[in-house]
Amino acid sequence: MVLPVRPLAVITGILLGTSVAITLGLGVVLFIYWLIGADEPALQREIPTLRTSAAMFFGLTVVAAGAFYGQLVRKWWRWPLLALLLLLVFAVGLYYWP
Repeated sequence: MVLPVRPLAVITGILLGTSVAITLGLGVVLFIYWLIGADEPALQREIPTLRTSAAMFFGLTVVAAGAFYGQLVRKWWRWPLLALLLLLVFAVGLYYWP
């Protein structure tokens, strides 16, 4: 069975994949910093900022996963989750704005 292409589901899937990749990357870096941070004070100072970034992207990933699933099964709650996803993408963008 071939499902029709839904552009909003594709965009949501791209956002999900991107946020998963960033979250996993930040998690690995956080783990490495935690392992060798006791030996390097400069790395120890970076851990709180790294934790904040990892938490933001983890939240973004959870919301993106819910919105993507909602798009695939066409549930009514996909629209509030898509609005929340848009708000979170905007908030993360503002956080990293110079």
